[in-house]
Amino acid sequence: MAQAPTAESEFDRDTAVTSRAPGVYEADLSPGWSILKALNGGYVLATVGRALGRALPHPDPFTVSAHFLTPSAPGPAVIRTETVRTGRTVSTGQAALTQFAVDGSEVERVRVLATYGDLGALTDEVRTNAKPPAMPPLEECFGSSDGPTDVFGDSTLLGRLDVRMDPATSGWAVGKPTGTGELRGWFGLSDGRDPDPLSLLLAVDALPPAVFDLGVSGWTPTVELTVHVRARPAPGPLRVAIATRNLAGGFLEEDAEVWDSADRLVAQSRQLARAPRAKDLA
Repeated sequence: MAQAPTAESEFDRDTAVTSRAPGVYEADLSPGWSILKALNGGYVLATVGRALGRALPHPDPFTVSAHFLTPSAPGPAVIRTETVRTGRTVSTGQAALTQFAVDGSEVERVRVLATYGDLGALTDEVRTNAKPPAMPPLEECFGSSDGPTDVFGDSTLLGRLDVRMDPATSGWAVGKPTGTGELRGWFGLSDGRDPDPLSLLLAVDALPPAVFDLGVSGWTPTVELTVHVRARPAPGPLRVAIATRNLAGGFLEEDAEVWDSADRLVAQSRQLARAPRAKDLA
C-alpha cells in the first residue's frame, strides 16, 4: 500500500492537540481506536506524547512511563503538561490527561512522566545480542479478517491498523493456544503511513495481549506502561514480539520489542496489566 502523506493520516489527525494555554492542550479522542471497553492505551499514550513533544524543547520520546488511572473514552480531553527539567541533550516533563464525567466532574485518565531528546543526534554505534524475531513474510501471516470474527469482540481499532500475526503464535484464535505466552506479528497503519517515534508508542500496545496465548481471553486493561524508544524507525512495516512470563494474583507483565525494516531494535516496553476476569466477559 502506498504511504499516506502525514497530513492525510488518521493517526496524525486523531492524535492532534491544540494549544489552549501555555503547557495546556486540548484533544478530541477518536472512537476509531477502541478495543472492547475502552480506547487503546497506546493510542491514548501517543496523544499525550504529542502534547509533551509540543511542550518540551526536544522532539523525540526517549522513555515514556504512563499510569492508566481510569479508562479513556472518545471525546474531548485536556492534557496539562509540566516541564520538570531541561538539559542540553534531554528534557523531562510530566502530563495528565483528563476528561469530564457524565456528572460534569473532571476525571484524570492517564498520568505520564517522560524524557525527550533528539534521536537523530545519537551515535550509530550498536553492541547488542538482541535479534529480530523470526517470522514468515508479511503476506504469509494472518490478518484480522483471516480468523473468527468474534476474537476481539467490539473493536474499531482493527480498522486503523494493518496487523498480520505469525501463524506459529496464532493458535489461540481458534482455541489452540501454545501455552508459551508469546505472540509475534507485523505492524503498520492501515492507511500506509510510515512509522515514526510517536507511532512506536502505539505499536508496543497494538497486538492482542500475550496472555491470549495462555488460553485466557477478554479485556486486559493496562495499569502501567513504560516505553523506551531507541531509534527513529526506517520506512516500512514493523515486527513486534510480545511475551508474558508470569500471571499471578490477577495481574501479568507483558514485554514487547519492536524492530524496523532495517533490522534495528527501535522500541522496547514493559507493562503491567490486569488479567481478564469472568465478569469482564459477560
